Amino acid sequence: MSLPLKGKTAVVTGSSRGIGAAIAKRLAADGASVVINYVSTADVALVLAEEINKEGKGSAITIQGDMSSVADGVRVIEKSAEHFGGHIDIVVLNAAHMVNGPLEDITEAEFDKHFTVNVKVPLFQVQAAVKYMTSGGRVIFLSSNVTLNTSVGPQVALYAATKGAVEQFNRVLAKELGAKGITVNSVSPGATATPLFLRSHSQEIVERTAAAHPAGRIAQPEDIAPMVAFLSRDEASWINGQNIYINNGSAV
Repeated sequence: MSLPLKGKTAVVTGSSRGIGAAIAKRLAADGASVVINYVSTADVALVLAEEINKEGKGSAITIQGDMSSVADGVRVIEKSAEHFGGHIDIVVLNAAHMVNGPLEDITEAEFDKHFTVNVKVPLFQVQAAVKYMTSGGRVIFLSSNVTLNTSVGPQVALYAATKGAVEQFNRVLAKELGAKGITVNSVSPGATATPLFLRSHSQEIVERTAAAHPAGRIAQPEDIAPMVAFLSRDEASWINGQNIYINNGSAV
């Protein structure tokens, strides 16, 4: 069986569960050695790493790090590079924070947390990671369907704003790092059954969103991971600065 990422090393932030976990599993299934990052769910991360290692195609280790801290975010990159002998091939910026609510309920603390987790820390992680990347390196941001005018709704101002910023990072850094042979892309899932999404939306909204979807359901994390895996491959070397919507043709 072909393992297109055999010999590659990857760091996936926020990857003990949800889309991050699905990405870690898929990259490892393609042969990569993967860092699973978690904040407090060490047991969940270890189970995922054991599952990957038992599969025997790629491999996995776990590294704790709170993505609401620049110091922690950079430490995860540094520890990953140290484990991989001073080289990182793939960085997937998946960790995110989302709390929805009307304008009158927005606080300065919540504003700061959204922009720290979703924008500030990923930027400094990329800054740290590129020191360990050579030609063929891959940086992949996770954005969201909410950056589509037809998708964004009320009460998601902070989350939507952060994902707009992420897409601008993607476009600018693609030009800045392209000369080094490092591609920078982002993927934007539609509504996906992750702990983050389900925690931030009522059951009524989840059901209404699924009913409005052409497929009659919202995405599963495993629907998102294959595109990230493809962008990580050598064959994707001419895809740079792109934001790819993964939503099965739906605005929801």
